[in-house]
Parts: sequence; C-alpha cells; structure tokens
Amino acid sequence: MTRRHSPDTVLIVVGTLVPTHDRSISASSKNYRYSVNMQVVIDANTRLVVAVGCPAPGNRNDCRAYTDSRVDQQCRGAKMMADGGYQGNPEVIMPYRKPRKGQPPLPQWKEELNTVHKSVRARVEHALAHMKSWNILRNCRRKRDGVWHATRGVAQMRNLAMTA
Repeated sequence: MTRRHSPDTVLIVVGTLVPTHDRSISASSKNYRYSVNMQVVIDANTRLVVAVGCPAPGNRNDCRAYTDSRVDQQCRGAKMMADGGYQGNPEVIMPYRKPRKGQPPLPQWKEELNTVHKSVRARVEHALAHMKSWNILRNCRRKRDGVWHATRGVAQMRNLAMTA
C-alpha cells in the first residue's frame, strides 16, 4: 500500500479506536476499553485506502499517533487533510477554528472553506464506517501486530470491493 505520491495528490487521514485484548500495545482510552489508535489514510479522489499506520496506544491523541504510527512518512509528498485533532502538524490541512466567546465570528470565506473541508473529509469517515462494519475491527482479539495486519487486510478487501 505504500507508494510515492505526486504533489497534486490529496490524501485524508483519520484516527480511530480499535478495541483489542492485547494489553501490551493498547491502553485504556476514552471509551473505557483497551484500544489502539489506528491511523487510516485514503485518497480523496478514488476513496481507496492508501496507508494504514502502526497501532498506537488508545490514549494517544491523533496528532501524536499520526507521527508515532509512521503514516506521515508513508504519505510524504502529498497534501494531507485532517480534522482539528491534528494541531501541531504543519503539513496537515485543517479547518479554521471557531473563535472563542467574545471574539468576532469567522469571515464568510473561512466558513465556506470549512464547509468544503467537511464535505471532502466526510469521504474518510464513510470509508472508516465501511471498514468498521467488519467484526474483526469491532473487537479485535489479535496479539502483537495482529491488529495492524487485520486492519490492513480489511483495507485491502475494501479496496477490492470498491474497484470491482
């Protein structure tokens, strides 16, 4: 799944929690289960999964899991889109933040860009929902790097289903 991307390629990254029973790679996360944070990257045009990062403990935020999972290295050279959870990664395109209370609202052009950003980023959420419909990702009983292999396998089968 790893390949060189052209500079005009747009990829979308999202992090998701995959519950697992292997406590050596997981951590108690916000859903009160032992989970790993899996980073999944799709191509914005084809909607195919192009990269799956190594599992990070579930209590890591997406910004740190993005670099710890080495998915940033797999997608080098392409433009990356993400949600607001990737603050601190300068190479990732994120939506404009809403101003705090008492500050002036966002200008209309920023609101319009946020709307476009949301509609494009919805593609990765749909892909993730399709991948998580597989039972193996809802409750993964694999040990060590089995979670990573299971996620890659589901991504490959999703890609095959999309291209068939």
